[in-house]
Amino acid sequence: MEAPGGTGGAGAGPGRPPPPPGDLRSVLITSVLNLERLEVDLFRGRHHWVPATQRLFGGQIVGQALVAAARAVSRDEQVHSLHCYFVRAGDPKVPVLYEVERTRTGKSFSVRSVKAIQHGKPIFTCQASFQLSQGSPVQHQFTMPTVPLPEELLTQEELIQKFLQNPNLAERYRKHLNKIQAEDVPIDIKPVNPPDIFSSEPQEPKQLFWVRARGYIGETDMKVHCCVAAYISDYAFLGTALLPHRQYHIKFMVSLDHSMWFHAPFRADHWMLYECESPWAGGCRGLVQGRLWRRDGVLAVTCAQEGVIRVEQRPNQSKL
Repeated sequence: MEAPGGTGGAGAGPGRPPPPPGDLRSVLITSVLNLERLEVDLFRGRHHWVPATQRLFGGQIVGQALVAAARAVSRDEQVHSLHCYFVRAGDPKVPVLYEVERTRTGKSFSVRSVKAIQHGKPIFTCQASFQLSQGSPVQHQFTMPTVPLPEELLTQEELIQKFLQNPNLAERYRKHLNKIQAEDVPIDIKPVNPPDIFSSEPQEPKQLFWVRARGYIGETDMKVHCCVAAYISDYAFLGTALLPHRQYHIKFMVSLDHSMWFHAPFRADHWMLYECESPWAGGCRGLVQGRLWRRDGVLAVTCAQEGVIRVEQRPNQSKL
């Protein structure tokens, strides 16, 4: 990944040591967010992971758009917010072009607008705002939820393996779990309270999981870690709105918009707690909000997203 800016500390508590010689760097850096520069403010991005829906993963588009925007600001400016709209479904068969407009360059804040294009039409628009570092005595934050440490929890893959060992597991569930397991998602995930995937009982619209980029990223420009966090932030996010409605089968679910605010330095290849909640759903839409916490209790990122959710009643079937 061409560094979008200069070096900057991202102290985020304990994490991985530097990789031994020959160890692979995160695929999010080497491939997913590694844009090809075609012109001064024109870039081409390719696809790594495509969900089973065969639509482009929204987090990939957000992350790649932020990479493009970050390459159009000075090394000392850091992203503090982005606001995006998904306007058309992406085509996983062709690359995405990212066109950057240098909307404003000010003394403290700069704004860059990014348009993602496929087949000659915009599929996504984004505005990202960058700020030169400034101190202030006005500071506060919420308190991080008290949860088990990631070292005490099973990964998503280990949980799936546990389910697959059940000899009475119905074939349709086995196929579904095998499909999830086969997906090459470049994120490590450890759910804090994993839902019972075989139950249709309503749950509170909240979920907590530890997340980090797979592989090593290291100490680098904070903008790189923000681009990776943008990718991570969209994974399983909108699904939070469905937890109280598990009696329904999803017919169609897609993001409409996505916003992020970056508060403090962090390492995207270190464990962070992703706290997600859905305060509202209605009118075939659901709203979700999220907070990414460093494991030392510092609030690093806040996210919000609205998406289209269309469902149908599940057939009444035996679980086993």
